[in-house]
Amino acid sequence: MRDKTIIYGLCGSFCSFEKSLKQLRELVQRGARVIPALSFNAGSLDTRFGTAASIRERLREITGNEIIDTIQAAEPVGPKHLCDLVIVSPCTGNTLAKLALGITDTPITMLCKSHLRCGRPVLLALSSNDGLSASAQNLGRLLNTKNYYFVPMAQDNWLKKPTSLAADFDQLPDAAELALRGRQIQPVFF
Repeated sequence: MRDKTIIYGLCGSFCSFEKSLKQLRELVQRGARVIPALSFNAGSLDTRFGTAASIRERLREITGNEIIDTIQAAEPVGPKHLCDLVIVSPCTGNTLAKLALGITDTPITMLCKSHLRCGRPVLLALSSNDGLSASAQNLGRLLNTKNYYFVPMAQDNWLKKPTSLAADFDQLPDAAELALRGRQIQPVFF
């Protein structure tokens, strides 16, 4: 990860933030320069998992960089080649759908679109309660789309939430290293 710049975006699957932030720290420890990014919801909503202000503070503390949190700030990422890899962790079903359909109306979707137009990799760590229902078609579309890579995932609570999928966040750094080489970590589902 040395000499690599990663933009690390968080979307509103607030229950996954702690697992995601642990891996963000790992990427920084491996030597990556990381620039944080937030979706509108992740950057503005206070939830039972914490406040928007506290997540912003933690992102700045971990990375030492300012946060990309507007569409305008995200747009030049691709044309200016500002990073080697975009990671969306957690990636919600909502963001997954927007990416699959080419909708660009948040800082995270703009980051991905801008970065992809230069043929560069995007790594998604899915966290969605409908990953095996309404979001399944979008997951299938992106699994078959060039330059999208996924952190391995599984049903996170098949008894109480039979359609829910969650990334194995512990595999994120290894998945990132492979995505930078144009390879998908395997198995995708476990």
